[in-house]
Amino acid sequence: MKAIAHKNELGYGIYTMPDVSRLLNIDRRKVTRYISEYWDERMGKKLFSDTYSWRANSRCKAVNFFVLIELFSFFKLQEMGVKAKRILKARNIIVNETGLEYPFASSELLTDGKKILYKFQGDIIDADGTSQTNFIQIIESFVSKVDFNEAKLAQRFFPFGKDRNIVVDPHHQFGQPVIKGTNINAEVIYSMYKSGEPLSSLSILYDLTENEINDAINFYRTAA
Repeated sequence: MKAIAHKNELGYGIYTMPDVSRLLNIDRRKVTRYISEYWDERMGKKLFSDTYSWRANSRCKAVNFFVLIELFSFFKLQEMGVKAKRILKARNIIVNETGLEYPFASSELLTDGKKILYKFQGDIIDADGTSQTNFIQIIESFVSKVDFNEAKLAQRFFPFGKDRNIVVDPHHQFGQPVIKGTNINAEVIYSMYKSGEPLSSLSILYDLTENEINDAINFYRTAA
């Protein structure tokens, strides 16, 4: 299995538990529990004899971009009614069959609403351990919120969807939300707005449209 750096490495992003909670709109306590119980103890220890997360400082854990997207997939599958144990079992089967460390950050992940499947070398792996192929649909959230590279791994994440101007890209601002098509940190825009800077002034200062400014403000306002 070819290893992908799973720790804090340039270009892989840095996401603390509050970041993950805000980006995925999931309760912080649930994120922290799932990172510790599932990603660290079950998968990280098995794959790396280590954990998927690391300590960003003495008190706070962090993960990379691929783990962020895997968590996104994990929670979306749960929303569709798939149980956590079934998700973890399916993921382990996919890893064993394909050798991939981050299958849930891939555009090849599929589901029929009950089972989890994976495209691999032109075939469909049924991740319940059988060879059966059922009617399948691509997870719609991937289509609307994630861009993939040529290797079919997640490349960019749009927390509000691709029709909005906020994007998470590990190659920009260490993966913190930026205005789409720029390197401008969205939180900077929000902080200046909170300090009393008018929208029109921010638009001129950063050469952004008011829609772009509003998306940055609304992203952090919603998260708050």
